[in-house]
Amino acid sequence: MSANSRLTVAVHILSWMALVARKRADPVTSERIALSVNTNPVVIRRTLGLLHKAGLVRSHRGVNAGWTLAKSAAAITLRDVSAALEQEGPFGLHASPPNPGCPVGRGIQPALSRVYGSLDHLIQQHLARTTIEQVLADTLSMTPGSNGI
Repeated sequence: MSANSRLTVAVHILSWMALVARKRADPVTSERIALSVNTNPVVIRRTLGLLHKAGLVRSHRGVNAGWTLAKSAAAITLRDVSAALEQEGPFGLHASPPNPGCPVGRGIQPALSRVYGSLDHLIQQHLARTTIEQVLADTLSMTPGSNGI
């Protein structure tokens, strides 16, 4: 089982867009974003579609087609991004119900639901305190001399 990287990809997209916006306000294409994320532009477009639906990015058509941030990077929290992706908590229960005839199978889901609910609440609080601007600043501090694109 692998971790879901949708939130990571979305934060990467928005951070890169915020960096580009510091130099110029022109829309960026999914192809350009895909070069930074190192993935297929289709993955980028799907994610941008969800971010657009949540009001975090704008789509531009015509000669200067592409995407821009709909609000400042300082106004977008990781909780906003997570909500846009319609992500459930980081922990999931069984894909199929466990054996109800087993004492562990009967009680494991309610027990873990309480634990996971508490953890999800803490995670959401932390995501709400972290902005795309903060992630970008921290990212750039990890690679000195990389303030350009």
